[in-house]
Amino acid sequence: MDTRTKEAVRYLGYGNHAVDGQTLELIRDSFEELDRVADKRIIYRIFDVNVTENESLDIGKLHITSRNLSKNLRGCKEAFVLGATLGIGIDQLLRRYSLTDMSRAVVIQASAAAMLEEYLDTWQKETAAKLEAEKQYLRPRFSPGYGDFSISHQEMILRMLNAEKSIGLTLTNGGMLNPTKSVTAVAGISRTKERCPVHGCEACRKTDCAYRRET
Repeated sequence: MDTRTKEAVRYLGYGNHAVDGQTLELIRDSFEELDRVADKRIIYRIFDVNVTENESLDIGKLHITSRNLSKNLRGCKEAFVLGATLGIGIDQLLRRYSLTDMSRAVVIQASAAAMLEEYLDTWQKETAAKLEAEKQYLRPRFSPGYGDFSISHQEMILRMLNAEKSIGLTLTNGGMLNPTKSVTAVAGISRTKERCPVHGCEACRKTDCAYRRET
């Protein structure tokens, strides 16, 4: 399996269980459909970072209290704040299959999550390479909802990026990103190359999660 297929399988909650051929074929079909309708867009800006001693930090005008994010950004003077989306076409595809083929809708949901992860990973690798040429180093991205980095900060992040105007990314009254296959994140910029102590699944204490990535 290629990387994004493995990610789709993870999002489907298979864990260490074997995946049947029919599901793998459905995942391949789902990626083909998603490739046709996805409108991948990303917006990012660089802001100054100030990490204090009491697990609080400022990223531009965004004030955050988070032990996990403070560890992630320790030693960073700047950070990318970003928003990314696969576009409204994914939501339309999901709504259609939710009415006609629920099994396919579930697989498309997982495959779209994997596609978004792949898109962000590509951005991260390309950006890291550019920074390294300038003797700077990119930390792993860290999204609201990871560890104790509250999801409530997404509203301010979208405002800092003017995300609605730039990539059509908004927040619903319930605090969910719209389009649904979207993400916001922070990625620190460091002058020293070191392994980041906390990111992604490492920030979560739920070690029995079926969707957990090996860390």
